[in-house]
Amino acid sequence: MQQLVQLLVAGLATGAIYALVAVGFMLIWQTSQTINFAQGEFVMVPAFFALAAMKWGGLSLVASLGVALAVSVILLGVVFKYLLVNPMLKHGVLPLVISTVALSILIKEGVREFYGAEAQPFPVLWNSADINIFGMPVSAQSLVILAVAVVVVTALQLFLGHTRLGRCMQATAQNPPVALILGIPVERMILLTFVINAALVAVASVLISPIYLAKFTNGETLGQAAFIAAIVGGFNQARGAIAGGLILGVLDNLAAVYISAQYRGAIPLFLLIFVILFRPEGLFGRRVERTV
Repeated sequence: MQQLVQLLVAGLATGAIYALVAVGFMLIWQTSQTINFAQGEFVMVPAFFALAAMKWGGLSLVASLGVALAVSVILLGVVFKYLLVNPMLKHGVLPLVISTVALSILIKEGVREFYGAEAQPFPVLWNSADINIFGMPVSAQSLVILAVAVVVVTALQLFLGHTRLGRCMQATAQNPPVALILGIPVERMILLTFVINAALVAVASVLISPIYLAKFTNGETLGQAAFIAAIVGGFNQARGAIAGGLILGVLDNLAAVYISAQYRGAIPLFLLIFVILFRPEGLFGRRVERTV
């Protein structure tokens, strides 16, 4: 029982990180019909921004995290949209997909050349000791990750549902031409979506790097897991992306212990195939009817 509780908490913590990245996937897709296959590398690189600020800038950890967030918003949000997405989207979805794949390779290889192939230790912002809850030791690190993810997701949901700016973003996602007729600055709303995605991946990077260290290969696993989580939960619902991330994180941890660590990586793929075959709109997504 104790092991099961620990696995569930650790799985929820990992799933919460997947959920943050999956929500970013979903937001960008809804507003601009863009699937960013460099999303995993977007999660990987903010940790190196922070390490660079500490090493060469001599900044404290907190200040370095602020620098990493700012640089991520500018490069992974604004620059990414205007220098890659806008020019390539004019040529269709496929050229854009190929471009984001190329960008992921460029980021990964660039980090490897600049920082080296060895994993870099990342400072921990919290106490990593276990906490006793009802007599059972639970990882404090997992609890902190869960708490931060819940706060971030809740704040995002409140922003989208209870502010004028958030409602304008939702209107843009649902029907950009009508939103434009109603006077909503559609282009600005889409840019804001990219900025929010950049902030989400930066938070995910800070949460995951103390556990898995900062290494150039982190993006491969994180990007794939978040993409699968978004599809499993439902690519057209934020709650679906969140639920998909949590489900994937828990199943991943349970499968590693109770089935086999060798087949751990296959579990998300089996889940993806099952959902695509029997509920292609996702477990919590809504079916979209298209007229021909």
